[in-house]
Amino acid sequence: MLTVDLNSDMGEGFGPWKMGDDAAMLDIVTSANIACGLHAGDPEVMAATFARAKEKGVSVGAHPGYPDLYGFGRRNMPYTMGEIERLIAYQIGAAEAMAAYAGHRLTHVKLHGALGNLSQQNRDVALAACRAVKAVNPRLVCLTIALGEMDRLAGEMGLEFRSEIFADRAYTEEGFLVDRRVPGAVLHEPGEIAERILAMLNEGAIRTLSGQWLKTPIHSICVHSDTPSAVEIARSLRASLEARGVAVKPFAGA
Repeated sequence: MLTVDLNSDMGEGFGPWKMGDDAAMLDIVTSANIACGLHAGDPEVMAATFARAKEKGVSVGAHPGYPDLYGFGRRNMPYTMGEIERLIAYQIGAAEAMAAYAGHRLTHVKLHGALGNLSQQNRDVALAACRAVKAVNPRLVCLTIALGEMDRLAGEMGLEFRSEIFADRAYTEEGFLVDRRVPGAVLHEPGEIAERILAMLNEGAIRTLSGQWLKTPIHSICVHSDTPSAVEIARSLRASLEARGVAVKPFAGA
């Protein structure tokens, strides 16, 4: 039987500002990646999100990004590799503290936005991220973008990792995410998304814009919580997976 994790990025509000329907998504997903206060999130949002995830039996991870509230962490920023390493370590520490405060346990780390995309394509950024994880808590699983540099480096460095694909994003011929500014980069129709993901799981591969298949392990599927109709997409996807006999379970214990 195929088994896969379903994850979403959460806790991405700030003060009174909200992003996504975390409560609804936590009824559907098996893992949640919680913003750590730099691209989004704050101590109140983090504590509440970790506590709600614990109530729902959802595994939780740190979701570090660039310190870019205005751009939601989706813009590249001119940090050195050492600075990136320390930014990630700092955010993992914040997530571990707030998870413990809420009575939950951090299981993984997934990079956000521009930093995550760079970790797929840039070996130096991937190395900085892996060093940060290994220094702070080498027992944490690296949730990495499939076919990326961090995917490869985590294994080389003795870190546990899981490869992730995105339900609501299109892929280039190289296996990278299509830039959000390009028409068709973000997918919206729940039924089509579910069929696309089922095909990828059956093939054990990512499908590119041209229809090419790129072989990769698939351990987790992400639905971005800020995508319009995210709850409908996640609900439809989980129902379709389970209807086809795919077990939807966290890759690490909740």
